[in-house]
Amino acid sequence: MSKLIPDVTKDKIAGGVHQNKLHDSGHKHVNGQAVYVDDIPEPHGMLHIYMGMSTVAHANIKSMDLSEVRASEGVACVLTVEDIPGINDYSPVKGDDPIFAEGKVEFIGQPIFAVAADTIDLARAAAKKAVIEYEELPAILTIADAMEKGSYVSDPHVMARGDADGTIATAKHVIKNSVELGGQEQFYLEGMIAMSIPGEDDEVKVYSSTQHPSEVQHNVAKALAVPDHAVTIETRRLGGGFGGKESQPALMASVSALVAKATGRAAKMRLDRDDDMVMTGKRHDFHFEYEVGFDDDGVIEGVSMLHACRAGYSSDLTDAIADRAMFHCDNVYWLPNIKVESYRCKTNTVSNTAFRGFGGPQGVFLIERIIDEIAAKLDKDPLEVRQKNFYGVDDNNVTPYHMTVEDNVIHEIFEELEESSDYQKRRAEIREFNKHSKVLKKGIAMTPVKFGISFTTTFLNQAGALVHIYTDGSVKLNHGGIEMGQGLFTKVAQVVAEEFQIDIERVKITATDTSKVPNTSATAASSGSDMNGMAAQAAARTIKQRLTDFAATQFQASVEDVEWLPNRVRVGSEEIAFTDLVKQAYLNRISLSSTGYYATPKIHYDRENCKGRPFFYFSYGAAVTEVLIDTLTGENKITRVDILHDVGKSLNPTIDLGQVEGAYVQGAGWLTTEELWWDQAGRLRTHAPSTYKIPACSDRADDMRISLWEKGKNAEETIYRSKAVGEPPLVLGISAFHAISDAIASVTDYEVYPELDAPATAERVLMAVDRTRKAAKS
Repeated sequence: MSKLIPDVTKDKIAGGVHQNKLHDSGHKHVNGQAVYVDDIPEPHGMLHIYMGMSTVAHANIKSMDLSEVRASEGVACVLTVEDIPGINDYSPVKGDDPIFAEGKVEFIGQPIFAVAADTIDLARAAAKKAVIEYEELPAILTIADAMEKGSYVSDPHVMARGDADGTIATAKHVIKNSVELGGQEQFYLEGMIAMSIPGEDDEVKVYSSTQHPSEVQHNVAKALAVPDHAVTIETRRLGGGFGGKESQPALMASVSALVAKATGRAAKMRLDRDDDMVMTGKRHDFHFEYEVGFDDDGVIEGVSMLHACRAGYSSDLTDAIADRAMFHCDNVYWLPNIKVESYRCKTNTVSNTAFRGFGGPQGVFLIERIIDEIAAKLDKDPLEVRQKNFYGVDDNNVTPYHMTVEDNVIHEIFEELEESSDYQKRRAEIREFNKHSKVLKKGIAMTPVKFGISFTTTFLNQAGALVHIYTDGSVKLNHGGIEMGQGLFTKVAQVVAEEFQIDIERVKITATDTSKVPNTSATAASSGSDMNGMAAQAAARTIKQRLTDFAATQFQASVEDVEWLPNRVRVGSEEIAFTDLVKQAYLNRISLSSTGYYATPKIHYDRENCKGRPFFYFSYGAAVTEVLIDTLTGENKITRVDILHDVGKSLNPTIDLGQVEGAYVQGAGWLTTEELWWDQAGRLRTHAPSTYKIPACSDRADDMRISLWEKGKNAEETIYRSKAVGEPPLVLGISAFHAISDAIASVTDYEVYPELDAPATAERVLMAVDRTRKAAKS
């Protein structure tokens, strides 16, 4: 924000919400002025940390000799599990994520010890001198292996309604099949990092690149065996998070804090890209099996699903992620008879973790696959089958977990996008093109999304904020949310500016700090603006009410006569500038500071019985994707994208449009180019940009037509009736996958539905083309 307080002008539009405001740090991102943890000036004598990691997937540690490590040049200390004064754990829930391996390693890349030296090069060189002897154990590396051996991080979970098996048995049409869905690396531009500064007594301050400062605080304190109040976590911004920095940054923070307190020197732990990808978790990959019964119109009568996800070596957030996949197994469809079995597989690979959508996209992927396959069997347009199965508005609108869908707008959104995208005309043109093109084939698909907004762990749905007004009329804002590029800080500043009817330039956004707003939830579940915006609004309104009461007293009027206008307040026929009112209030001992708090209403869930209202509301959207594939090479290109997405009454349309576009591209990347691959020894081979392909600028469709739904307005009392935007539009990337399937199907004139697993890499597309042709001949 500008350092100068602008002059008061009566004609200027003040406030902030529903306006196109630039991201507060956008220009800093471009010119390099944005300060990330690695940009903070390093204190004199700061140590750099490198982690000694396991080189085998599963083994007992027979012996470990670190004498040469300790004797190496520049080494200040070497830490192992014996050097942790508190608890050797940084897990978010179950206590099964050791900071350092204790007697056994469970994946390649698991931390065993840490070296702190004068430079990172010296620390890395020293770590290589460790002599560790392993007794190797059998390793479980795949979902299939885990399912065969009954290896799970938690008990299987079942959600059911009606009689799925019985209905399928009597249905006129039945499809039974399976599909594999790959994981995804978060690939944030800023890698995992933490820098710790030792303080007096037990105190330590940690600069952490994390989405969840309070959880990092708790884990650091637990490792150091000190109270939470001795640990302060500060985070100004992240260079991307996407869920990967929700739970696992506690490892980096804990190790850097342990070194800082052990040596009395500042310590930084910064992972390079390769180590980051090997050591940290990804989006959960899934194996799906399904059986569905349906009628001649494609209406689903009964469906049975099996979800099996790879948790990795520990629980992390797998249970909540797998649960959300179950919650989204319906997407926008009424499924009267349904059974979903969920298996959370323990494997000797890195522990998978949160990723934008948190299991929701995986759940939606399967039901959209089922819809497409039904359409292919009946020789119908998948759009028609989707519409036949939509939730009703007044009936047939209860989810499998017994939550009534009260805000269903998917019918309107779908109809509007079908018309604005010329879907029917283009579909016909594509089929005509494919008749005459032997090598290049086009495909098109239109898919919807209904995405639940709230943490499914109910107690996490709370937020706090702190607002100060200074006597010059400037405002300082702090809250528990994390800015990771998504524009959260800008949106919350807009809310505060709106409440006080002042220019947003007056509002200073400050770093998230556990010493200012305590016990906050992660910035995740698309709830950042919803919760922190409401908390900031509550704080601002407390101060505003004090100023309103004061103004009424000063002008001998009633509070009803006080009207807040741009940069001024009118009391009856008189006006006073906001700055002057603030100064007078201070001189009359009126408090100009307040905390704010918000807890999401209405939500509750009984996990044992799979019943309740886990979400405050739903966000909706739809996308049409057109692709071109080369049947000789398997290469594919997204050529056009049309998106219509509901964000309610947008707090900031410019930022929301950017979020929709970015989410779509990330979702399409997950399902087309981003492939994670472990070898038979359990080594991640796709561990760098050279081997892992995220979407680049050239992968973005040349023609992207993205709109926010103009009729949008949240039926629930959210912050200015807006809706969340972070995660839901990622699911729209599924349309790219189905457009590729549509293109592949054209090689047999749509007689055979392609057997295509995700991601649809060039290799998989080529193999699917070959299988489809062979199936047509058999």
